Amino acid sequence: VQLVESGGGSVQAGDSLRLSCEASGDTFSRYTMGWFRQAPGRERVFVARINMNSGRISYAGGLKGRFTISRDVSKNIVDLQMNSLTSEDTAAYYCAADRYGGWGLNPTRNEFEYWGQGTEVTVSS
Repeated sequence: VQLVESGGGSVQAGDSLRLSCEASGDTFSRYTMGWFRQAPGRERVFVARINMNSGRISYAGGLKGRFTISRDVSKNIVDLQMNSLTSEDTAAYYCAADRYGGWGLNPTRNEFEYWGQGTEVTVSS
């Protein structure tokens, strides 16, 4: 399984970015796909997830309304639309895949077997 992120960059506060994760190497129709982020000096934390079969979605607290996760099952692509960005959103963003399609109450990185290399997002205030 390979996950390749794209769409990161440097933006100003208030701007938007759309990250994309393209998955390959398996049939992803039953996977749960997620986005995590890791700010400098901090742990990698959950951002959002989507089940590729049901379309069920969840977000980390405080991000719903600014961030939107979506999927294209036919292309094995998961996007993360990020609006009204602030400097607090500066981080490396990682795509992750759970082949069991799990849906734990509090998603952690341990639930995801596969990871992309990450894409950097820098927001300047």
